[in-house]
Amino acid sequence: MIQIFRSTRAVLPGGVAPADVVVDGEGIAAVVAHGAASGGAVRDLGDLALLAGVVDSHVHINEPGRTEWEGFASATQAAAAGGITTVIDMPLNCIPATVSRAAAEAKAEAQNKKLHVDAAFWGGVIPGNHGQLAGLAEFGCAGAKCFTCPSGVDEFPAVDAADLDLALPLLRDLGMTLLVHAEAPGPLDAAARATAGADPRCHSTWLAQRPDAAEVEAVAMIIDLLRRHGGRAHIVHLASADAVPLLAQAQADGVAITAETCLHYLTFCAEEIFDGATLFKCAPPIRSANNRDRLWRGLADGVVSMVVSDHSPCVPALKCADSGDFAAAWGGIAGLQLGLPALWTAASARGFDLAQVSRWNAQHTARLAGLADRKGAIAAGCDADFAVFDPDAVQVIEGGRLHHRHKATPWHGRALRGRVEQTWLRGRLAWSRSAGFAAPAGRLIRPTATKRDAGR
Repeated sequence: MIQIFRSTRAVLPGGVAPADVVVDGEGIAAVVAHGAASGGAVRDLGDLALLAGVVDSHVHINEPGRTEWEGFASATQAAAAGGITTVIDMPLNCIPATVSRAAAEAKAEAQNKKLHVDAAFWGGVIPGNHGQLAGLAEFGCAGAKCFTCPSGVDEFPAVDAADLDLALPLLRDLGMTLLVHAEAPGPLDAAARATAGADPRCHSTWLAQRPDAAEVEAVAMIIDLLRRHGGRAHIVHLASADAVPLLAQAQADGVAITAETCLHYLTFCAEEIFDGATLFKCAPPIRSANNRDRLWRGLADGVVSMVVSDHSPCVPALKCADSGDFAAAWGGIAGLQLGLPALWTAASARGFDLAQVSRWNAQHTARLAGLADRKGAIAAGCDADFAVFDPDAVQVIEGGRLHHRHKATPWHGRALRGRVEQTWLRGRLAWSRSAGFAAPAGRLIRPTATKRDAGR
């Protein structure tokens, strides 16, 4: 079946322009001048923007094992309602953690027939599992994530430089990327001693306990390992702009390192978080307004090249809303569904256009995940994954209307610019504001080593 998606604001790799996007079955056959295509069912979107479906490469779905926190069905419904057509699931918070091929296969079984969008998995690096990395590559993991500090769950212990000396050459030879939660334990331990006795209800206490120095030291360690071993690394959820100059110099020197930041670091700031507001707790923490401005400069300069949700929900009791205790609360922010309007709200206010937004949350994230041959762009040969978006609409977020399993979110009550109207997955309508959800039609994607390499 031929379909023609016609928009005066098609967000293409080269910029925003009027265009007809010709879809043959599940894929994009051609992109031609606006009004020039014929021979198929025309879906005239008028002035609504047509974007490549968002590829959120940092999502914690938690199934199996902690499905009461989040699961494949609810998470991918939220994704579909947010214009996201591919999610890449992180290896921790599920049980078993995805640190072996057997664990990845167990997760694959858990998602069966539940996906409303496509999904892929990251593997994990923990002490002693370097012998499992080849199996994760064979399963189809494009990379493997590690923590350089405690992860918060017992199933996923932290690694040190000696562990990564073993793992990084293996990942390099397997064509996999090392993803790093980059906070060094030394500065964290020192900060914990310095803040002993401070009020745990104050966000300023939590901020002091996770200093910039922890991120800077860990990023420096990863750069040093890459200089010695080669390979590729990616810094997840960069919160400290103090690390941006290190990344810029390494990239200029040819070190294969990339970085992402998150919606919450680009929107919120520490000065606005009141005592006891544990919905804002995450690690690394939300830092100052000045730091936020410098993260935006890092994006503008291309040193930081991706924006993700780091959707990390939990059961409401673990956020300790009653006590407001930042020390005791689970550190994670729920906001998967809001990624596109949240990013557009902040980016458009700073003068960025939809093409840049799409590079940050679709094109570059697809490349990281080894999916650039089929995801993340409106171009011939790619899957017909689209977000139909009204960039001028304004919506006030009501947490109870979100599709995440649990509705508590720091985005509640916030006015956002932009609203997703429809989400198309491989040429089929997955969700629309008027009709709701179609039956689950998402697939588990397993990029091969050849495609992972091609995606770089």
